[in-house]
Amino acid sequence: MTPAPDLTVRGSAAIGDALLFAPLTLTLAAGRWTCLLGGSGVGKTTILRLIAGLDTGAEFTGQITASDGQSVRERVAYMAQDDLLLSWATVAQNVLLGARLRGEKPDLRRCDQLIERMRLQDHMAKKSGELSGGQRQRVALARTLMEDRPIVLLDEPFSALDARTRADMQDLAAEALQGRTVLLVTHDPGEAARLGQSIVVMTQNGITPCQPPHAPAPRKVDELETLETQGALLRLLREEAA
Repeated sequence: MTPAPDLTVRGSAAIGDALLFAPLTLTLAAGRWTCLLGGSGVGKTTILRLIAGLDTGAEFTGQITASDGQSVRERVAYMAQDDLLLSWATVAQNVLLGARLRGEKPDLRRCDQLIERMRLQDHMAKKSGELSGGQRQRVALARTLMEDRPIVLLDEPFSALDARTRADMQDLAAEALQGRTVLLVTHDPGEAARLGQSIVVMTQNGITPCQPPHAPAPRKVDELETLETQGALLRLLREEAA
């Protein structure tokens, strides 16, 4: 994997004559987690898709640049809210999907290592329908890591999980994605308070930073500073929605 760069999104987006989000500057620090919150429809997922080079349905006026001057989209891995597993494929086949679609020789050793890291070694031959929700998300995370990209985009990947499984996946993702430039879109102030090394709230008028806790992530849910940050984010979100 090449070193993770700083990433800057600068510009505005519109759908037809309707402004989606006003001119903004969002900077993602190299090798760190940035959590992006905001109400529905303010353009959070659009930001992710713009970075990934995917269609958004919006007209973007601006630039997306990396600090090392290299192309961004070729160095991005994307993990969506839905796990998007192939129902007919085994765990291992789903993890290896990217390489197979590109016609590349898959790295079977790395695949086995990631499956073990995700504690899925006893489920390698199972198809996605035989897995629990948490297991499916671990397969999706392993598939994301299999791409070995320095920039990782996460679009509410744990929101459909129960509270215990969600906390386990947050811990696992924080450990597995160390050293990468990560942008996590979330609606959950508690998740942002646990994981964010930089936290910003997005509205149609721009972005507002929020001071993250000083403790290393992932943080304990019941630590005072984590709870204070969660409360500050909830207040900010409610003010923006008012």
